[in-house]
Amino acid sequence: MTATTVRGIDHIGVTVPDVETATLFLVRALGAEVLYDTLRRQDGPNGGPEVERRLGVPAGTLQLAVRMLALPCDGPCIELFEFQGPRREPPVLPCDFGWQHLALYADDLDAAVRDCVAAGAVLLADPQPLPGPEAGERNRFAYLRTPWGSTLELLTYPDPQPWERTATRRRVRPSPVSTGAGIGTGTWPTDPARYRCRCRPRC
Repeated sequence: MTATTVRGIDHIGVTVPDVETATLFLVRALGAEVLYDTLRRQDGPNGGPEVERRLGVPAGTLQLAVRMLALPCDGPCIELFEFQGPRREPPVLPCDFGWQHLALYADDLDAAVRDCVAAGAVLLADPQPLPGPEAGERNRFAYLRTPWGSTLELLTYPDPQPWERTATRRRVRPSPVSTGAGIGTGTWPTDPARYRCRCRPRC
């Protein structure tokens, strides 16, 4: 595979203790929209040797539910998984190996933090200035813990960043959503047609 065959991140998979509870948090905190259920609880569980080989999980592991959600912006979707089985490790911390946090861009960082805390997240520290090459007068970030223990970062960088002065490429920043909707505004569109993200990276 060459780099030219890869468009970008399509979705991020997150294993949670309960898909319904996690969905409620993502909808309330981030304005997520349920797209579809790959595995409904009433249709499961899904398990057996073939599933164990395909997913690389221990014998006896069962998939109970799988759900895809979209955020109200351009970017990857979030796929929720719920399992039952012999192995259950706590969520990784930023110091652990592996994918260790999900970062979301917010136009209004303070409002986004309030929305997440109101939905059940724990703010680890007040928003801080972005450091070094990402610094700018209004560029800030904050780390939170979701109700199931995963690390969530909210950040905003509306001001120019020092690294951009000499760079030939830019970071991908989600496009603004419709007026009155988007991470950090506290209100979300109810018409699904207003959601631009459908998980397919654009060329």
